[in-house]
Amino acid sequence: MVGINWKKLFRLNGFDAQDSREERSRLLGQLGDEEEMESAFPAKEVTKVALRLRRLIEECIPCELEEDLITKPNSKIITKKVVLAAKEAGGDEYGACVLYALLVNKRWFKLQAKKEPWDADMHEVRATATEVIAKEIIETEDDQNKLFMECLLKRYSVVVDDEQTQPANVIERAVDLHALQVTGSSGYQKCVSYLWRGWLIQDENDASKFVEYAQIDNPRYLSHLDPDLMRAPVYQNATQVCFSLLYLALFSQVIATVNPSGEIDVVEIILYIFTFGFLADEFAKFWKIGSNYIGFWNVFNLILYALLTTSLVMRFIALSHDSGLEKRKQYNELSYNFLAFSAPMFWGRLLLYLDSFTFFGSMLVVLKVMMKESLIFFALLGVIIIGFFQAFMGMDNTDNEIEDTYFILSSMANALMQSPDFSGFDNFAPPFGIILYYVFTFVVMVVLLNILIALYNSAYEDITSESNDEYMALFAQKTMQFVRAPDENVFIAPLNLIELFCLIIPLEWWMPKDMYAKLNDVVMAVAYSPLLLVAAWWETKSAKKVKGNRMRGQDDDDEEEEWEQMSGDFMEEEGWDKKVASVKPNVVDDTATVAVQELREEVKELKELLLKVVEKK
Repeated sequence: MVGINWKKLFRLNGFDAQDSREERSRLLGQLGDEEEMESAFPAKEVTKVALRLRRLIEECIPCELEEDLITKPNSKIITKKVVLAAKEAGGDEYGACVLYALLVNKRWFKLQAKKEPWDADMHEVRATATEVIAKEIIETEDDQNKLFMECLLKRYSVVVDDEQTQPANVIERAVDLHALQVTGSSGYQKCVSYLWRGWLIQDENDASKFVEYAQIDNPRYLSHLDPDLMRAPVYQNATQVCFSLLYLALFSQVIATVNPSGEIDVVEIILYIFTFGFLADEFAKFWKIGSNYIGFWNVFNLILYALLTTSLVMRFIALSHDSGLEKRKQYNELSYNFLAFSAPMFWGRLLLYLDSFTFFGSMLVVLKVMMKESLIFFALLGVIIIGFFQAFMGMDNTDNEIEDTYFILSSMANALMQSPDFSGFDNFAPPFGIILYYVFTFVVMVVLLNILIALYNSAYEDITSESNDEYMALFAQKTMQFVRAPDENVFIAPLNLIELFCLIIPLEWWMPKDMYAKLNDVVMAVAYSPLLLVAAWWETKSAKKVKGNRMRGQDDDDEEEEWEQMSGDFMEEEGWDKKVASVKPNVVDDTATVAVQELREEVKELKELLLKVVEKK
């Protein structure tokens, strides 16, 4: 795809996986050969703001404290005065970069916790404090336009090694740092929602700035029939889901209609065209990015595409033999076996595109954390399996002949699957073989599997307690994958084949840039025409709501709920508001604090009475 800065996209996404230098780059970025963006404020001034905030947090948390003391709503550590002081760290001129500076401090404290394990808990609490302060600032900001355009979406830099770092905004940094307190705040999620819908877009002339979608309140249908509309994350995601469902439908049709003669029908041709488009997309990204691009879903997809490619190769080999020969039949059956073998992966692949839905997104977050926790189990298991396998192979090699390799591997795999077979080891290097197999079975089934269960249970409890925040962070991350490095011409696989063979190869290298851009718009309009017609209708419907909200002086995404339909001043007229105010409990201060405050008032009154008595005498 033309125009994507893939190196920037995946560096900003945190794919750098080396030591502290790369961890720092994950937050700060590095200047490279990419198109440079300007920081909204001088990097030196932003760094000063970050250092002021660091001093504030260090003084507020001088020692190790319980995290609950920081995160609870009525915290006595992160008070309103502390939050107000944090807001003033940038002064009147540089106040908009305070949120960014807080996230810079979060990474600093995280990095310091790794370098100073003796004070790790204190630094972790300080890192949490930066999130709590940032969340409070976001949720107490009344000016939504200032919050979005100045605080969350403007890009800032700091100074590292006497160089200005690559500018980035708070939306990106909160995703990179997995700052759940920030990504779960109302203002942040509202901004992400605007980005997801395409209501806030990057300026065509300056990618470092975000502007409002010009037709956001235009109810005319034709005004939204623009191929640029497909650049909105919501429509890109919908397109990916549609293509994935179509891909699955093609596969299901191919599996259900076996061709005994080995001929390739039209549905199979379309299926393999789709596969080639997805493969081309994967390899294009890998070519531009390198090994940093590789992740779980990439490997998963590549295995799936490799199985389909193998199936196609087997089909070609079958077709190379004359009809009716046994060889043709064998290779044809082998081709369908590879195809059928990939069915579970086809259905599992849907999860990659359905994570924007709450149910699937929350489930994927749980699975992701549980898989990370299981790495400890697999590390221990690998060491133990290698050790026992070497012992069994040594016993088998006592007569200088290795004959039972398959038996050893299958027996160890059965033990791992909780189905051990002890009878086969009765005559295997007696009595050492059977004893060693008993020990291996005990270690794997009793010790390691229970460790795995405990890890899964701990991970599940930890993640479910913050499942909503984790899902919101996942949604923000998905949105930023579409927004932070946008494509000039959005051709989602397998439509990338149209771009590759009809535009890039024959035209891009010689056609003037303006003419090439117009041609891309025309091709996009034709390719996406069915989806574009639906998207334009949806935008028209949305624009009517936005226009109505603006006429009433409400936010663009405001919706009137049932309980708001009869809201008015009747409660105040009836005196109900006073009644509620007189009985509502004080949930900010605890009972002891309230009692002390009342005692102070009484002592104050007593002092005033004593002064009056003394004056009369």
